[in-house]
Amino acid sequence: SFLYQLCDGIHYCHKQHVLHRDLKPQNLLLTNVTLKGQLKLADFGLARAFGIPVRSFTHEVVTLWYRPPDVLLGSKHYNTSVDMWSIGCIFAEMLTGRPLFPGTSEKDQLHKIFQLLGTPTTDVWSGMENLPQYKPDFPIYEAKDLGKLFTMLDSTGVDILKSFLQHDPDKRISAAEAMNHPFLADVRRLYKKQLKQLQMKHNKEGEVEMNVKE
Repeated sequence: SFLYQLCDGIHYCHKQHVLHRDLKPQNLLLTNVTLKGQLKLADFGLARAFGIPVRSFTHEVVTLWYRPPDVLLGSKHYNTSVDMWSIGCIFAEMLTGRPLFPGTSEKDQLHKIFQLLGTPTTDVWSGMENLPQYKPDFPIYEAKDLGKLFTMLDSTGVDILKSFLQHDPDKRISAAEAMNHPFLADVRRLYKKQLKQLQMKHNKEGEVEMNVKE
């Protein structure tokens, strides 16, 4: 439920051409922690508008633990994918109660990402060699099996987590795609049902108001 609401909120921001750029648990407000709880986005202090032409942004954004590898490597031409990486980190933290990549510096942060997801190659991430902080001698790590680390997830849950945590920003799942992912199918059906009920309620209230005026 909270993951769906988080994706829904960011999808709205992205439709309005706004990047949040600082998604982390501290910037999420919850009414309560039950299935009926509501999640709201907070702290838009680093938010920026994006569009055409592509703007050059500072890479000093996103709290370190939730910062994607492209930004850590100095990219200043990022897009909505920066928020999607952060959502993946938050999702993992929701599952375990611990930060996924608690780095102590930008270098350590990159190494922690590579240790879990594997050190990317140019075959996996085309263009990474052109980023300012790229080093051809990064330590080589093999990707770990996320299914074995997140045993509480079924195959669809592991798939959506991997889709958030893609090294290559162009391969990261979008908010709209995440909302339509099989892992969130049950929540999606529930929200559509609730939305329909809410619309029916508003329609009835509108009819009553019209009758009163008449």
